[in-house]
Amino acid sequence: MTDTAVRRPRAVRHRGSIAIFLAPFGMLFALFYIVPIGYAVYQSLLVVERDGTFGPAVQVFGGLTQYIAVFENQAFWSSIGRVLLFGVVQVPIMLGIALVLALLLDSPLVRGSKFFRLAFFAPYAVPSVIAAIMWGFLYSPNLSPFTGVTQAVDFLSAGNVLWSIANVVTWVYVGYNMLIIYSALLAIPSEIYEAARLDGASQLRIAWSIKIPLVVPALVLTGIFSIIGTLQLLAEPQVFQSFTSAVTSTFTPNLTIYSTASVPNISLAAAMSVVLALATFVLSFTVLKLTQRRTAA
Repeated sequence: MTDTAVRRPRAVRHRGSIAIFLAPFGMLFALFYIVPIGYAVYQSLLVVERDGTFGPAVQVFGGLTQYIAVFENQAFWSSIGRVLLFGVVQVPIMLGIALVLALLLDSPLVRGSKFFRLAFFAPYAVPSVIAAIMWGFLYSPNLSPFTGVTQAVDFLSAGNVLWSIANVVTWVYVGYNMLIIYSALLAIPSEIYEAARLDGASQLRIAWSIKIPLVVPALVLTGIFSIIGTLQLLAEPQVFQSFTSAVTSTFTPNLTIYSTASVPNISLAAAMSVVLALATFVLSFTVLKLTQRRTAA
């Protein structure tokens, strides 16, 4: 046997200890993630049958019956189209604002960055329900302190309420995304900035040619999170139902699922949940792959 011979990997020791440390996470992950998903899939395969007109309701295996009903449900697909339009407009604006704020905080020309970092992040500490209630009062013509604006523009009308909700979501989450991008900026080696300054690059040139390209992975990450959050939109439109009739029970996919389960039609709601989860996965995976190809190119 020579020195260049391939060495066999050593056996992993203390497997029992590793299993003990991983067991709490594994149990919680299975109990609160795997089991609910499995139960939702199982429930989506059931249908309710009755023996006669007034017979007792019995759940039996129905195969893909509920999924066929989902694809025939126009309200559900209209709600998905609505949140996709919401995401196409709101997500780029939110990430653009977050990027600008992160670049400003990372600039040596800005004073008091610690204060502004906390101030920009503070709205994220406000629960979504509380934020929606607060903005709902600001939008209401009879309740808002800015009556001149709310009487001139009906923020709660059918044509504007989607973008009013978008403003609430942007206000809450722009600081969270800003912090992720800012953390990526702090990880850039300072030697790169020093070399750029020696070459005569201005702060604007450094931001455009160095900082933004290097934080693209953070932008992709925040973009994926934002897409997932857009398709799961629930709290804000549910609160806005108390302020305007323009937000119906099928305004977003999650509201449609919630109202369907309240009928109650648990199996159809479960099928909608599975379809929505798959659609979220496919959309997020597609965006991730497209951004990775563009970055590699």
